Amino acid sequence: MKFPFLDLSLQHRALRAEALAALTETYDATRFCLGKDVEEFERAFAATLGYPRALGMNSGTAPLHVACMIAGFGPGDEVITTPFTFISSAWGINYVGATPVFADIEPGTFNLDPDKLTAALTPRTKGIIVVHLFGQPARMDEIMAFAARHNLFVIEDCAQAVGATYLGATHGGARPVGTIGDVGTFSFYPTKNLGGCGEGGAFVSRREEIHTRARHIRVHGSDRRYYHDIIGGNFRMDGFQGALLNVKLPHLAAWTARRQAIAQRYGSAIKLADARLPEQPAYGQSVFHQFTLLHPRRDALREHLTKHEVGTDLIYPVPLHLQKCYAGLAYGPGSFPNAEHAAANCVSLPIFPELTDAQVDHVIAAVNGF
Repeated sequence: MKFPFLDLSLQHRALRAEALAALTETYDATRFCLGKDVEEFERAFAATLGYPRALGMNSGTAPLHVACMIAGFGPGDEVITTPFTFISSAWGINYVGATPVFADIEPGTFNLDPDKLTAALTPRTKGIIVVHLFGQPARMDEIMAFAARHNLFVIEDCAQAVGATYLGATHGGARPVGTIGDVGTFSFYPTKNLGGCGEGGAFVSRREEIHTRARHIRVHGSDRRYYHDIIGGNFRMDGFQGALLNVKLPHLAAWTARRQAIAQRYGSAIKLADARLPEQPAYGQSVFHQFTLLHPRRDALREHLTKHEVGTDLIYPVPLHLQKCYAGLAYGPGSFPNAEHAAANCVSLPIFPELTDAQVDHVIAAVNGF
């Protein structure tokens, strides 16, 4: 494919010498679980992106699980989240024995619609997991106001939104996503805007007591070796991921700017009839993990793009409430029309920093030529 949906080799090839040197140092020092490399990444990640503190973890799912443990969700509790996301956004709810309850999305941003929260609320509701999908911040002012009225714990899933900022009026100007709710969680899966060479994630909170509890949970509920004060798990980031992410983090701002520039070109130049391009509301600055459009002839469009050697992906073709694993929740087709419409009509175009202007122009011409 001349115009791939994603080519990770380009980024890794450019950083190969620096990355291998960092990994060699970690290997020789046997810093394999947490340690100096992870600590350096935690400090740099927090400082670079404006977080008070950060904890490296072993996947993007891990901090969601830890957040649900800290929130105290459990059997009989319900947690509201979006049906249009990767399934990890809901797994943490299940892992602690609580029940995910879905609320529909906004058709333009693909994010949880605050106006749909009331319909999902019951006396058993204990929290909300907000996903800043595709790098676009959700409407946090309205969501936080709703949570405050009903005493709900708010977890921000920022897996696709590292570096995104929210410009809501009630939070003192621009703030990085992940610092508005009680907890922010991140993924460093290789395909993410800041991707490792394997699994990785991060946990952030503006509340020091939550950070401290998460730090203990991360290492088997322990703050002192062989002494376990609370029930914990093994959510440690390995040293190799910390070392590699330390190499990549200084490039994140430039990579983000390139993604935003590509998205701007797509947004201004794609003129395909009946296509709905992603909205870019003034309240948030997207980092464009994906550029996803809707088209009623999505499958035919995708076939056309393949013939023109343009790679695409379907993110996400089946909403969570229609997944087999959630059949027991008794949702059916028609439960969340916006999420189902997005799943049936979405197609994501190539958007990664190493795309050249000529490649972007080809993608635009191929889309417009459908």
